[in-house]
Amino acid sequence: MAEAHPVGFRWVMKAKERGATIIHVDPRFSRTSALADIWVPIRAGGDIAFLGGLVRHIIENELFFREYVLHFTNASCILREDFRDAEEGATGVFSGWSGEQCGYDRRTWLYKGDGGLSFPERDLSLQHPRCVFQTLRSHFARYTPEMVEKICGIPPALFHKVADALVAASGPDKSAAICYALGWTQHSKGVQIIRTAAILQLLLGNIGRPGGGILALRGHASIQGSTDIPTLYDTLPGYLPMPRGDGTETTLRDYLARQTKPTGLWHSLPAYFISLLKAYYGKNATVENDFGYNWIPKITSNHSFFEYLYDMADGKMEGMFMMGQNPAVAAANSRFERASLSKLKWLVVREMVEIEAATFWRDSPEIERDELRAEDIETEVFLFPAAGHAEKEGAFTQTQRMLQWRQKAVDPPGDARSEAWFMHQLALRLIAKAKQSNDPLDEPLRALDWWYPEDESGDPKMEAVLAEINGWYTNPDAAVAGGDDSGGSDGIVFGVDRNNNPHHGPQVDGYPRLKSDGSTASGCWIYSGVLGPDKINKANSRNSKDYLGHGWGFVWPGDRRIIYNRASASPTGEPWSDRKKLIWWDGAQKKWTGIDNPDFPLEKSPEFRPTGNESGLDGIPGDSAFISHEDGLGWLYVPSGLQDGPLPTHYEPLESPVHNALYSRDTNPAVHWFTRQENRFAPPGDPRFPFVLTTYRLTEHHTAGGMSRFLSHLAELQPELFAEMSPELAVELKIGNGDHISIVSLRGAIEARALVSRRIRPLHLNGKTVHQIAMPFHFGSAGPVKGGTTNDLIPISGEPNVTIMEAKALTCNIVPGRLPRGPAFEDWLDKYVPKGGPPNLHPEQPAAGAPCARAGGGHGLEGKIDNR
Repeated sequence: MAEAHPVGFRWVMKAKERGATIIHVDPRFSRTSALADIWVPIRAGGDIAFLGGLVRHIIENELFFREYVLHFTNASCILREDFRDAEEGATGVFSGWSGEQCGYDRRTWLYKGDGGLSFPERDLSLQHPRCVFQTLRSHFARYTPEMVEKICGIPPALFHKVADALVAASGPDKSAAICYALGWTQHSKGVQIIRTAAILQLLLGNIGRPGGGILALRGHASIQGSTDIPTLYDTLPGYLPMPRGDGTETTLRDYLARQTKPTGLWHSLPAYFISLLKAYYGKNATVENDFGYNWIPKITSNHSFFEYLYDMADGKMEGMFMMGQNPAVAAANSRFERASLSKLKWLVVREMVEIEAATFWRDSPEIERDELRAEDIETEVFLFPAAGHAEKEGAFTQTQRMLQWRQKAVDPPGDARSEAWFMHQLALRLIAKAKQSNDPLDEPLRALDWWYPEDESGDPKMEAVLAEINGWYTNPDAAVAGGDDSGGSDGIVFGVDRNNNPHHGPQVDGYPRLKSDGSTASGCWIYSGVLGPDKINKANSRNSKDYLGHGWGFVWPGDRRIIYNRASASPTGEPWSDRKKLIWWDGAQKKWTGIDNPDFPLEKSPEFRPTGNESGLDGIPGDSAFISHEDGLGWLYVPSGLQDGPLPTHYEPLESPVHNALYSRDTNPAVHWFTRQENRFAPPGDPRFPFVLTTYRLTEHHTAGGMSRFLSHLAELQPELFAEMSPELAVELKIGNGDHISIVSLRGAIEARALVSRRIRPLHLNGKTVHQIAMPFHFGSAGPVKGGTTNDLIPISGEPNVTIMEAKALTCNIVPGRLPRGPAFEDWLDKYVPKGGPPNLHPEQPAAGAPCARAGGGHGLEGKIDNR
């Protein structure tokens, strides 16, 4: 965190100054480790075994926060009789698995009963053999400190030191937070790693309380914003599911019937979704045409970037817009990515500098080795100069879910333009062309309500965009005529369109005001409230009033600084302790009050119990806290929503030096392998690739290096790619500090310098010594400093829920000396990575062409098997 998130790490150090214990778990000793109280070296990919061991320790020693767990989690919920845990027979596979479909039929994972989640049968004694608590206990029973050592290389004494510190920092008057970043997400079971952390925090009572939580440290100032208002293929703004094109959601009625939950916050999905359609299509979205539902794209398969990459390689894709990314350096199997780019007919790159994705056709390792020839590449590259973050205005959303407004400091130089300008001007041109067409395929473009006013440079006014995101009442006449629901003539922001015609009514003052009848529009329901009828851009507020920062920016939803904060009070409504009080029930006023905005129905008494006939938030008990879930409970066990299991299970990385010590199954069954000859995986314990490789970021560089390698002062600070290794490994391989070395995987080979350091240490796994190396991934073939592209070594794979690649744990070989230059590289590589053999070398990997070789995870599986 100190290395990759130094500004955020300032607050970790503030906490340490006040007595907090800092624990750092990482394969290498870093700047964070140097400032931590406890450093835990771990084998890359062993995180679930380590966290699961902590879960077992807390349960078996009855160290969990019992009253919190009993009331606020689903520990007491009873599971179905036909559910089978992955522990049964140590198979590593849950009930419902279909090898043919490469996915689970998840019906057996539901609670006991008629299949609903809203009002589950519960055993508050936690003794029922099929209750979640007992299932959790048996699931992690074998994750002992000794097993953790076998898998992770963490000695039992160090394990107990961490467990004791974590438990000591949790309870009614204490709390502990967990921070993670790509070190947890970029795994073949990344979602389940974070799920294990959630189980740990729920058991300790560290969710919804001050100083607690699980913080996803974002690698960019607005990565949180890019998932809230997504650059993802399977969700719409505000985490609304993208409609499916498999015939199950043909109409708006179908979609709402499948996606609307009977109880909890998502019961209002129709209001959120129809308000989004009204934001997209304005007056063109009517009751008669299902508010333009047919114009929304539908998911028909896995539409992730990796699928498009394969389409490029196979000549099935003509062109691509590339904005804010550089797959020629940053993406998995970058060597294959660059070759795939060469199959496009056209490529638009928007960047501040000429990155590798724009120069691959003339200046790449493949050109130098004669693998590609510039004269043979037909890809026409259009490089558009882009504005930097100080040269445009808009909102960033960070880890805390906080929107903060950024003013433009200077105009961008020359022809450089902002993303907003580019998309706005592109949309105007495309809409104009669509209006000259009678093709039904162009109807969604013709229907768009592209109303945005412009500034003098042709940029859309970004506060007008924010106003639409917040949401408004759609009837401009209501704004003039007034009326209770519209808010009268007050509260109108940017009320006229590009042609100076009245466009909409007053702003709504939060997501509870959104309607499903077309009377409201909102571009992202969770952001509603950021620019309300008071006309104040709260993202631009800079007047903090309390330690939570109210008055500084806007935190979704509803400016609640700590989400699920009902859990900060006891089941009866009193603060757990005076030291950790946040919100509480005021019996005299009969409402929730406190330091934060309550994330709970304001007037719902702690004594309220639903009868089982209620809907929406009325179905949530007064002693529950997690209103996003139908049952109102924090999920120790996930009965619905995940593709690869209701409980986290240790699987080995797709490439591993060892077999799974816990299960007969080595790898996550539902993982997406992307089987292809250019994307082979080494089998477990392959002697050709004996070393573990993990990747990380440097403070001096930013992701693929486009914003740092081209700056002389940062390039000078970190001028060259290196591989960090232990002195023991260096002695074994006869490598000296600073020597040139070549790192080889089944995908290719790169050159680096050896950094021999005690920061990386050998691990002892069940009698076997395992060496790890660590490499940054910022270098490429463009710019003033050049270096090997570490991601050339990484295989393309897809975690089952979000299709992220496994970049933090793979296997490699290390060869002393430099790589051959030119065509000689291929002959050299063939000695270490022979070209022959099948594409599926791993025994658990499907063959190319098999039904699940490219079936994908996440929504790519939806509709193929029952996924309720």
